Amino acid sequence: MRILGAALICAWLAALAIHGARADGYPSRPIRILTANSAGGTSDIFVRALADELQRRLGQAVVIENRSGGGMNIAGRACAEAPNDGYTICLLPNETLTLNQFIYKAIPYDPEKDFVPITNAFINTQVMVASAALGVRSLDELARLSKQKPGTLSYSALAIPMQITIENWKRKTGADLVYVPVRGGSDMVTGLLTGTTPVSIVGLPNFISYIQNGTVVGLAVDSEQRSPLFPDIPTLQELGFPNLAPVYFAFVAPAGVPKPILDRLYGEISVVGHDPAFRQARLLDIGVVPVFDTPEHLARYLAEQRANGAKLVKESGFQLR
Repeated sequence: MRILGAALICAWLAALAIHGARADGYPSRPIRILTANSAGGTSDIFVRALADELQRRLGQAVVIENRSGGGMNIAGRACAEAPNDGYTICLLPNETLTLNQFIYKAIPYDPEKDFVPITNAFINTQVMVASAALGVRSLDELARLSKQKPGTLSYSALAIPMQITIENWKRKTGADLVYVPVRGGSDMVTGLLTGTTPVSIVGLPNFISYIQNGTVVGLAVDSEQRSPLFPDIPTLQELGFPNLAPVYFAFVAPAGVPKPILDRLYGEISVVGHDPAFRQARLLDIGVVPVFDTPEHLARYLAEQRANGAKLVKESGFQLR
């Protein structure tokens, strides 16, 4: 038993030494960041700006690889199957991490076992908007109008969580809006401007100018507090419709990455994310909410969001695929 105990201790010390050596020499080559969104969107612009800062701090190239499509599941699978050596990290949204497991009958990864948390980067505020031509100024007015014109008003949403948010609002108010799928942001904008699809829920950064010039009317935001950019727009929470599926983007890594490397990654990303100039220019000025919490806090948040997601999908009556 003493020999076995000594052998186990030696193996443990050797593992610590290997992990320590890997962390001390890390990184020695380029780092890849996998993302679930296509190039040009809010999260993509953010992560490229952050990658530039990380590159300067780490002394290695930081390469962005967009793995969009498949309801955000393609990136989830790619991240889960990536080597756990710290040279691939992932910026994944709420769909991938906490919601898709309740929407799809099967997904090609386990969100609870295949990833380890690094930090939640930001929450992307969503805003429910209506074409100014519709003549409504609040969610109550929209609900009343939709009941007066049953089956004639439509709405669009670019992602399933936002669609579920509206479906939940419809269920609670009896509003009568028909969901119309769109292929992308340009279709959504066209529908709003022409009035063919006069209601939408979309990331606030994409619609700041339209709200400012009065083309569309902001009816509610899904953030915990009103946006400093539009303090007159109420939150869903204020109106009695708590948002159980906020749109967030979190950094995670494939399960099994040594903790010293995870700690280094968290430390470097956190320094950039808490830099006042970076936060202002890259996040606050475009209407998103910076977070950059600890890995432990993110782990608790993900568990909470999984419970919320399960509840929201069930209550909304959204059909599983």
